[in-house]
Amino acid sequence: MLKYDTTIGLEVHVELATKSKIFCGCSTEFTSEPNTHCCPICLGMPGAIYVTNRKVVEYAVKAALALNCEVEKVSGFDRKLYFYPDIPKAYQVSQYEVTLAKNGYVLIEVGGKTKRIGIGTLHMEEDAGKLIHEEGKPYSLIDLNRAGVPLIEIVSKPDMCSAEEASLYLNKLKTVLQYAGVSDCKMEEGSMRCDINISMRPSGSKTLGTKVEVKNLGSFRAVRRAIEFEQKRQSRILEEGGTVEQETRRWDESKGCTIHMRGKIENRYAPEPNLSPVIVDQKWIDQIMKTMPELPDARKERYINNFGLPDYDAEVITSSKKLSDFYEDCVKNYNDPKVISNWVMVEMLGLLNETGVSIDEIKFKPKQLAVLFELMGNGTISGKIAKEVFREMFNTGEDPEAIVRKKGLVQITDESQLQRIIRDVIDQNPKSVQDYKNGKQKALGFLVGQVMKLTRGKANPQLPNKILRSFLDET
Repeated sequence: MLKYDTTIGLEVHVELATKSKIFCGCSTEFTSEPNTHCCPICLGMPGAIYVTNRKVVEYAVKAALALNCEVEKVSGFDRKLYFYPDIPKAYQVSQYEVTLAKNGYVLIEVGGKTKRIGIGTLHMEEDAGKLIHEEGKPYSLIDLNRAGVPLIEIVSKPDMCSAEEASLYLNKLKTVLQYAGVSDCKMEEGSMRCDINISMRPSGSKTLGTKVEVKNLGSFRAVRRAIEFEQKRQSRILEEGGTVEQETRRWDESKGCTIHMRGKIENRYAPEPNLSPVIVDQKWIDQIMKTMPELPDARKERYINNFGLPDYDAEVITSSKKLSDFYEDCVKNYNDPKVISNWVMVEMLGLLNETGVSIDEIKFKPKQLAVLFELMGNGTISGKIAKEVFREMFNTGEDPEAIVRKKGLVQITDESQLQRIIRDVIDQNPKSVQDYKNGKQKALGFLVGQVMKLTRGKANPQLPNKILRSFLDET
């Protein structure tokens, strides 16, 4: 049986976080009320005059620089001609002949190795409206709030060969653009959307197979599943001696498969006569570069070099800007980066995954977490109790000191109090005592566990061990 190699490229549309649309002053705010952020320009009315929003160009250039692209000094807009109800002008204003930027890249970590994924072009365009299909109705509704919202389209080179690589690339794009502050990249609200181009070829062949485009991908999970489905579908066709047709398919989430939409259509373009060329001189590029915040790769290196974090820890924490910002605030309040990274990665991410809560919805502040670490560090509470307090903080947002007082969780450090408890444990477990005397060290661990059980985990972990040894070695 022949084996096949996969070639994948992604076309990613990202809404820019400007307050107004690309060619008019209408708000870009996400709202459920249809057709409330519209004007004659959004509606494609004849005679409506539109001009380019300078802030859109600035954000697009910033995105291009963050993605290591070459910015064209002069580019222009074109009309992408097609007839569809969500585009009232019967054309979309985009960039075709000369795009804003080209030849960029991002780096992803795959199997312990760094791989470079190239970006062919990055261009600006306006978004279309939204069609709303009501079940069982012979018509569709149109919401034009989204029409004219500024987009950048980032077209990768065909450098990916698996669903894992595509997912890592997509996540890296999202992270970089969030760090740069040009988009929130919320896929659930449609501010980041992705189309897949995928082909299969016999292993070792240098000739690319027939490309299939897949649309309607609204999540990272959908991207992975669609790629895996297409790999199986196209491989099966080739193994049976068939030919993969060049077509556009859509992902059906409920059925878990791709479905034929149409044959491949080559769009027609024409120059946009109503807009001036986009001129980006070096002075403007330099000004934008000065506003560029620290990007994820640079922050990861800083965490490794300055905080002494392992590569894995630094990668996990910097993979989300909000998570990384939370971590930074914790470090400012409690100077033990490794302890904090352990708690953030294990306890906090564990509870976020368990509850489905986003980091925006966390009820406690980084300063409160720092207080919890101080209580643990000065011996007021044990590590085990700290986890109990942390969960309560997560659920209520209450201060750790208040939780400790309210629940009586202060660690027992009084040796005389522990000695009484330990004598009871020794009297109640003669077999374990004899096992210890016979050289079985595990018996000591059992006895320590009994002490911790009786104190409900409040005993200072070092004291029971120390006192037990002294008592047992005496008898």
